[in-house]
Amino acid sequence: MSEKLAMKTPGTPSKEGQERVDWKKWKVERKEQQRRRKEERLIKQLEKQKMKELEEKKTQAAEEGKSNGRSYTLSVALPGSVLDNAQSPELRTYLAGQIARACTVFCVDEIIVFDEHGEEAKNTEGEYKGVGKKGKACVQLARILQYLECPQYLRKAFFPKHQDLQFAGLLNPLDSPHHMRMDEEADFREGLVLDRPCKADKGSYVDCGMRKEVQIDKQLKPGLRVTVKLNKNQESGCKRYRGVVVAPHVPRTEKGLYWGYTVRLASSLSAVFTECPFKDGYDVTIGTSERGSSADDITVSPFSHMLVVFGGLAGLEASVDADNDLDISDPSSLFHLYLNTCPTQGSRTIRTEEAILISLSILRQKIATVFPNSSK
Repeated sequence: MSEKLAMKTPGTPSKEGQERVDWKKWKVERKEQQRRRKEERLIKQLEKQKMKELEEKKTQAAEEGKSNGRSYTLSVALPGSVLDNAQSPELRTYLAGQIARACTVFCVDEIIVFDEHGEEAKNTEGEYKGVGKKGKACVQLARILQYLECPQYLRKAFFPKHQDLQFAGLLNPLDSPHHMRMDEEADFREGLVLDRPCKADKGSYVDCGMRKEVQIDKQLKPGLRVTVKLNKNQESGCKRYRGVVVAPHVPRTEKGLYWGYTVRLASSLSAVFTECPFKDGYDVTIGTSERGSSADDITVSPFSHMLVVFGGLAGLEASVDADNDLDISDPSSLFHLYLNTCPTQGSRTIRTEEAILISLSILRQKIATVFPNSSK
């Protein structure tokens, strides 16, 4: 009896109680193990995500390091007298718009408007006063080309009301890559330097056609048109965006973007060559004429700057005859290649705006063989 009572004394737990206490501990330990496993899984997932982000950054940096740009330039020269073939101000304006569209479609970087009659025209001041006025057609053509190339949000600042632009609203837009929408994200934008005070250690403010102004890294004269490279990391709540001023050719040479064309006036055909803006001149020059050789079988050698010259109503022969600085009678001696880009034409004449489309479409294939990896 005493032994049985001793076994039931409250100070000594029974075997069943010991098993219950062990079970509770086991459940606590199990929960702890599950929590640790979850933490380990989360840590592994975070590490994988970090490794993936690092690999993506390395890949992006490697891609940025590669040159995706376009190194060469394409220039087109034509006489301003092509407007003489239009019978009304509306048709003259529309003809200029066709030329601008054709050059934009084929990524022409420079358009030279030369005067067949040899009268000097260095800028776009003055007005076009009708057919037969020497040099004035060049001025109007150049002004319309400049107007169409300018982004829409900058035209009011650079092009005041002018009679030459009376019917420019009828023209089809170029819609080239540098004609940005307000909320369009891009690495580069064209802008206008604003006349606003800024601190000595801060840059000027630029209107880039966005909802906020852009502060650049330099102080520039107000009223200038500039190309701005926007910073990649822009704060969403900032008062203004940040960017740096770059040369106009940077979007083309770095990213392969077509960034519009420049317009140059030349007083004669010879001035097209002598006033070339590139240091080493044009290394491939092409003249177009129905008297040239067929363009189907020619090949183009690697080049830096190509120039394609189109004649007016009377062809390049008339331009050579009117140029006092040229002592030649055959225009083919001026060019590396003298081509007939449409040898089986069904019409007696091919208009200049048609010749631009035909010739550049053929030359595009020749250029693509020389620069197969060039961007658009």
